[in-house]
Amino acid sequence: MAKATYKDAGVDLDVYRQSMARLPNLLHRTYSPRVMPNDGGFAGLFQLDFASALFARRYEQPVLVSCTDGVGTKLKVASLAGRHDTVGIDLVAMSVNDALCTGAEPLFFLDYVAMAHDDPQLLEQIVSGISAGCLQADCALLGGETAIMPELYAPGDYDLAGFCVGVAERTKLIDGSGISPGDRVLGIPSSGLHSNGFSLVRKIVFDIAGLKIDQHVDELGTTVGEALLEPTRIYVRPVRRVLTYYKVKKVVHGIAHITGGGLRENLERIVPEGVQVRIERQSWPVPPVFTWLEKLGEVEPDEMERVFNLGIGLVLVVSPHYAESIRHQLADAGLESHAIGEVVEGPRSVVWA
Repeated sequence: MAKATYKDAGVDLDVYRQSMARLPNLLHRTYSPRVMPNDGGFAGLFQLDFASALFARRYEQPVLVSCTDGVGTKLKVASLAGRHDTVGIDLVAMSVNDALCTGAEPLFFLDYVAMAHDDPQLLEQIVSGISAGCLQADCALLGGETAIMPELYAPGDYDLAGFCVGVAERTKLIDGSGISPGDRVLGIPSSGLHSNGFSLVRKIVFDIAGLKIDQHVDELGTTVGEALLEPTRIYVRPVRRVLTYYKVKKVVHGIAHITGGGLRENLERIVPEGVQVRIERQSWPVPPVFTWLEKLGEVEPDEMERVFNLGIGLVLVVSPHYAESIRHQLADAGLESHAIGEVVEGPRSVVWA
């Protein structure tokens, strides 16, 4: 009888080593001096503070902030397109944008990649995107895990999970409790679909409309795959600049990351009792990809609003006296914004004005 081997069971340790050899440079390019050397160790090491003036934070009451998320069935679109270097950016964005909602500085990121079998080139593509996302977010890709599970995933399938740890000074935490009547609501545009609602997207595009991944869409000026794989925008750098600009007063009272559930549901999560947020429906341009999907799938407007961001990826609720100043700062950082509503007295809710 032949002796059983791990390779016969679907896991080739020699190929696994080839995969791992491709990754260190992708991690190292995201490191700051706060990352402590520990290559080959069982955990990543990160200094919360640092002696040099450039990296010193001098925390008095540091609070650690943690987030985790995945990319969802957008991975199916990546597989259809044969392009895997953008979903890693999505993975980072979904967690670091959440951490940003507390006012935190993202410190480091960990990834978990589960695959049917070892594929060094595929893994390198995925992690190159994760590394690029970490560079955009100014956080270190500190480590991760690659799991090979040949009977759990079909050949070619894979899944991603990401984990972010950030830090905020306790006195500067943002939780929405400071939102009050008179505050202004600023909407920062999304880059497109981001990473939510892709079960519906795939049903509309591939099942109902019968489109192909490489088919050109005239009204979008791009192919189906390019439109659907546009990576999630990472808001960390420009918004952190705004938050650190005001040294004394807390002028940003609430931040909401608009993901699954749409604008109203996500914004309502941070609204305190006694105030109502009124949003002007027509105060920002809805990107063509959403109107295209709505028409293609004959989707009801209410369903579109519940599932997608409809062009607003992040919302800032700010003091009315600083709203225009904040918009100018965002513009200086290359980030457009729209005045989309205001806060009034009323039952805790988010409503269309």
